[in-house]
Amino acid sequence: MSADDSADDGTLLVPIANSETADRQLDTAIDIAADRSYRVLLVYVLEVPPQLSLQDGYRYLLEDDIEALLADAATRVESHGVSVDRRVRLARSVASGIVGAVETHAIDEIVLGWRGRPPRQNVLLGSHLDTVLSDAECDVLVKRIQTPTPETIDSVLVPVAGGPHDELAAETAASIARHNDASITLLHVLEPNGSDLTRDEAKALLAETAEAVEDVRSIDRELVEGDDVAGTITDWTTDHDVTVLGVSRGGLLQRKLLGTISEAVGRHAAGTVILTKRYDPVPSRLRRVLP
Repeated sequence: MSADDSADDGTLLVPIANSETADRQLDTAIDIAADRSYRVLLVYVLEVPPQLSLQDGYRYLLEDDIEALLADAATRVESHGVSVDRRVRLARSVASGIVGAVETHAIDEIVLGWRGRPPRQNVLLGSHLDTVLSDAECDVLVKRIQTPTPETIDSVLVPVAGGPHDELAAETAASIARHNDASITLLHVLEPNGSDLTRDEAKALLAETAEAVEDVRSIDRELVEGDDVAGTITDWTTDHDVTVLGVSRGGLLQRKLLGTISEAVGRHAAGTVILTKRYDPVPSRLRRVLP
């Protein structure tokens, strides 16, 4: 069912719950895994209520359609020449099951699915997504799956602002572009009266990001002005098949950032959008006191 792990350069986790969302997560997971020689680990988290022991979950809750879902997804991954394994993981919650899988299987990156629903009080993307973004010790990609992935990907948009997660966005976009022979457009929106960067600094940022993206069909660099950064980026998404952007500086989960650029673009972008969060093993409170 899976190739020898020593032949793979890393492991990409895809937690799946149903065939529709799995297909859309796998579109991106296959692009990345094929480009980077990653193994894909498919995990179905079986939630076990507190009145049952975890082992009793197998006896009373595991159904044939779960095994069939995993088998179908594995077949699709293998058809692209990507090594794959699959697991059913029992847990008290979906979030704890995913975070536990990251720890158990030394995961490098996760591809999560998000339906793009409006936020609820104290919940930004969704209860288990928020927890995984906060607690998973690996890079995280959140793909909005309310619409199908385009059958043909010809252009990928990457908004860059100099944040800590932009590099992962560029790496992800490059994998997608290479696997689909697509072009990449790097975009920086310069606020006339409030930008953190000068025009020269923004040009240097675009040039530096372009240099880090290798072996893609073409790379365009666009520097535009706009009073509404999120709105300007969203307008640009209409001309591209996929948009990949790092979450806003400071992280996606701080309540003061609700409605900031990454979250606003994530909800309103045309076509497929992927938010990226680079894992930082040093907590921010410790970073402040380190030399």
